[in-house]
Amino acid sequence: MPELQQLEPCHAPALLRFERENRAYFARFVPDRGDDYFAGFTARHAALLAEQLTGQCRFHVLVDDDGAVLARFNLVDIADGSADLGFRVAERATGHGVASDGVRAVCVLARERYGLRRLFASAALRNAGSLAVLRRTGFAPVGEIMLDSQPGRRHVRDLVTDVSGT
Repeated sequence: MPELQQLEPCHAPALLRFERENRAYFARFVPDRGDDYFAGFTARHAALLAEQLTGQCRFHVLVDDDGAVLARFNLVDIADGSADLGFRVAERATGHGVASDGVRAVCVLARERYGLRRLFASAALRNAGSLAVLRRTGFAPVGEIMLDSQPGRRHVRDLVTDVSGT
């Protein structure tokens, strides 16, 4: 059974494998991370863990029974009871509710463990899957934005009135 875990040093090899195996798939929906991301992955992972210790972000991975990463769910720019949510799911895990279930679980963590009251999330208009996940999990559109020169939609989710995820 997949388990949502807070990002730890031990996740580095599986997370790197997840990013490499899904690089082309992710690039269909979001800008590619670039070769430097992979070349400097060890330092990048350490920096994320250090940033997480400040409380300004919380990184999570969904791992399967074999320890492989199926998805990642990140809460960033935590301040004043709010954060931005970002997520990506392995191509092999799409279409099975992994993203929706993960977003719902992170919403509960955000409220109950991290004391957040509101989450924001954005997705490119060409990323129909992520837009659908946001709708299914109780996020409401609040405006159009540009994401890396691509049109996108910004969403908000009030965690105080409802964390069920609809």
